[in-house]
Amino acid sequence: MRFCRFLPLDQSAAPSPAPAYGVIEGDTVREITASPWSSWQRASHTFPLSSVRLLTPVDPRKIVCVGRNYAAHAAELGNELPKEPLIFLKPSSSVVGPDEPIVLTKYSQRVEHEGELALVIGRRCSHLDDHEDPLSYLAGYSCLNDVTARDLQKADVQFTRAKGFDTFCPVGPWIESQLDPSDLAIETHVNSASRQSARTSLMAYSPAFLVRWISRMMTLDPGDVIATGTPAGVGPLVAGDSVEVRIAGIGVLRNPVHAPRA
Repeated sequence: MRFCRFLPLDQSAAPSPAPAYGVIEGDTVREITASPWSSWQRASHTFPLSSVRLLTPVDPRKIVCVGRNYAAHAAELGNELPKEPLIFLKPSSSVVGPDEPIVLTKYSQRVEHEGELALVIGRRCSHLDDHEDPLSYLAGYSCLNDVTARDLQKADVQFTRAKGFDTFCPVGPWIESQLDPSDLAIETHVNSASRQSARTSLMAYSPAFLVRWISRMMTLDPGDVIATGTPAGVGPLVAGDSVEVRIAGIGVLRNPVHAPRA
């Protein structure tokens, strides 16, 4: 099942001016009464998919990111695989949805894409035991672009500034709830040219491992997001580019790249 968050392009057709959650049924969006991680029901309102603007499908309290989770990506940046998952946080203010612009910053001369599989938490989890199934705590999966100011990351050593700018975390286009994340094709394209191409089976730490491990550091709440790391092939973005993160079984997250704000 695919869950989305949307606004009708024709606001006069909307029962409410506020964004709504929905399920995608073929070429139709059916509104639901609550978020996918709540007790929801199908509402009577439906819209053609072509008549709605898809928003980021989740509004997380926190985005927990995993660094150097693919050996080839760690190597391309001159790093070794960490002995334990390397995690950091992106602020919720960095999140944007499909087709929203990634706005470059005047404080960096090298902003890069990082296509990733996103795990969306569906129910509160903390200190998961070894016998528990971590994937049962997920609402589903989405595409994510962990946009990074690479020069600032190298200068600062830690990642907060480099990865925390507004618009540096596109997520979407929706949440796919029925998916096996163990061996998915993941690609990033810039202006239709392939930049990244790998499979999630190449992760050093699997999605299930990450949910369990992170839950022992911090409570994961419904709607939180885990970004599982990026494969090799990261590269620069410039104003005018169009960047796509494509994950098999989910779809395509597409965002234009804009120049820094004056």
